[in-house]
Amino acid sequence: MVRSLIPSLTGLAYDERARRKREFGDDVPVVVLTGRHGSGRSAVLEGLAEHYHRRLPLAHVRVAPTGTPVEPDDARPVPAGGPGAARAADLVEIMEQLVCAFTPALARFPVLVPGLFAVSGWHGGDAEERDAVCARHARLLIACGLRTGDEREVARAWSAQVEADIAAHAEGPVDAAEEADSLPVTRAVLRQLETLRPLGPARQWYGRRRLSADDADDERDAMVELGRRFHRGGDYRRAVEHDLMAAFLQEVAGAYGGLRRWNREPWPLILLDEAHTAAGRRFLELLLDHRAAPRRPVRDRITVVATRLGDVPEDEAPHAVRRELDDLLPPAGGDGHLAHVWRRTGHDPSAGLLVVPLTPLGRDDVLAMLDRASSRLLHPHLASALHALTGGHPLAGKLLCDAVVHAAAQNRTVTPKDLLNLETESGRPVTQVLLEELLPDRRQRERLVVLCLARDHEAAEALAEDLGLDGPEQLPVNAAARYLVERQWQRPVPSELPLVDHALLQTLLVHEARRTLPPCDEPHSWHEIHRFLHLHHVRRADTEEADALRHSLASGNAAQVVDMLADEFGAEEAEQSVEHWLLCLRRCASAPTPPTGSSPDGAAPWTDQRVEIALGEHAARYTHLDEAGRGINRLLHALWYLSEPYADAAIDPDAEMLCQAVGDELGFLSRRHPTWYAALGRGARDWPPAARKRQPLPIPASEGS
Repeated sequence: MVRSLIPSLTGLAYDERARRKREFGDDVPVVVLTGRHGSGRSAVLEGLAEHYHRRLPLAHVRVAPTGTPVEPDDARPVPAGGPGAARAADLVEIMEQLVCAFTPALARFPVLVPGLFAVSGWHGGDAEERDAVCARHARLLIACGLRTGDEREVARAWSAQVEADIAAHAEGPVDAAEEADSLPVTRAVLRQLETLRPLGPARQWYGRRRLSADDADDERDAMVELGRRFHRGGDYRRAVEHDLMAAFLQEVAGAYGGLRRWNREPWPLILLDEAHTAAGRRFLELLLDHRAAPRRPVRDRITVVATRLGDVPEDEAPHAVRRELDDLLPPAGGDGHLAHVWRRTGHDPSAGLLVVPLTPLGRDDVLAMLDRASSRLLHPHLASALHALTGGHPLAGKLLCDAVVHAAAQNRTVTPKDLLNLETESGRPVTQVLLEELLPDRRQRERLVVLCLARDHEAAEALAEDLGLDGPEQLPVNAAARYLVERQWQRPVPSELPLVDHALLQTLLVHEARRTLPPCDEPHSWHEIHRFLHLHHVRRADTEEADALRHSLASGNAAQVVDMLADEFGAEEAEQSVEHWLLCLRRCASAPTPPTGSSPDGAAPWTDQRVEIALGEHAARYTHLDEAGRGINRLLHALWYLSEPYADAAIDPDAEMLCQAVGDELGFLSRRHPTWYAALGRGARDWPPAARKRQPLPIPASEGS
């Protein structure tokens, strides 16, 4: 759908080298694609970069979060067929990357480039900062044709020239200590730049904007004043940034004179990845402010496609136009025009935004990715199972499909139960690779692999203390929770809710815990953690019996859970209500399964026999239980299996049989309890269809219990 919109903005077709009608007049929207991590935002920009490379002036920039080191150019992966995304950590670096992308084919930026040099100096004596800034200056010098050669050599030579200039023009003491640190560098940088290109046009341009006629002397050089204001920060920096954006737009527009307009040459395309960062938001804010001005000095037709993590809040962009992907399809039977999807309303800057959320993959999309594998080795409903597991998450869907194709190439049959145990082509577990993509911070990822086993914040804090989790933060659970919020995996949640409440992420974390935790006879093993959490909930309150039972089942101790449920069911005077009993049953049946082959407390190694037990195939093991106890055992194992993401009755014959068995067992139990029969009978009626639709199992109210 985005492929339909971009040609109407650029005037160039997406899949073929052909012209298209440019729409939206002289006012074009900034397109913002939103979505979660792994939703395909970066992939969309990479596709645009590949298809429009060398067809128009193109800049592809990925904004790094504040404090993230920017990769050197030779460390960036370059996708086949298109340019790799240049990295930028602040607004000035974004504009430097735009200059490098658009120079010299579009313009040499005689006003903007000196401004960028003026605001990007360093503090005297800081060698690390000096080297980083000089590397950026070298990139600009080479892009503008002012120097040639290897970027590192140019940077070293430039640094030596500026340092020599500072020493040659050493001045006496000045009033402000901070100016003694920064102004000599700014003056030296500008003097050296002026040996390569005249700065008169830039001085006049910035001087007209910020200096009065009385200030046009050497002590108030407009370029030096620009650097001084920028480094003062606050409102001064904002004003300088506004000037830099104005210079950029004016010089790009100036490059599109009569001949270019007559030839309908396409305007630049800017692809800005991770625009939710501070620098990305500031760039879009400045651009939108200029475009929203009632008397715009420049009318540019630059196409900007940006990506943003999460949604654009309503209070941040109250006048933005919001569309779904399907809205970007050309009208059926029409002329293909899309001008109807956006129209500016008023002069609020946010009115210049067109916000489009990227939607999850559909089942057919997953099936198309699986078509690369031999169908005879794949379960016929594998696409549905994979879609149910991932919820249509694009990155998870792609990596899992790639792993399926790899397994099929090794002549291995793949079923829904195998999905989380697959390996990538490099031989690494697919869940490990996925979690590294979705949770890049290694410390927080390793914490969450363990803490995800706890039900809520209080239990997670107790577990963290027991395991001795440490780090620079005093409260590792709060740090992990903040990280999830920052990564847009969930909103800030009350402490009584799960630490991880995103279904896919929780499934991946639990499976990784199952795969990586020590064996059961070692400290901090899967079984030791669940044993600790069981005792934690027993001590907290009697009302937390459901959580205690859940951790017993997760450690493989199904017999203890069945005994507890059977004792409460058969008590002559029930201490708890039928609602509590059903809640315990439902909650503990959501327990994750233990690692296959583990054997806590000397018991037999655990193997997944839930389906067989639920269907009564191992009845001889449970002769010590009465009829009701055996029914509870079958019911528990049926519900435990149905809690799996791949246990979809529509695609899994076992799941369909167990949905029916749930109704049969609840009906069987309803006839054997003197007071709970009505509520259990309603459960026998309501739980099977809820399980088939993968909906929460309703807890019926008791009557006379």
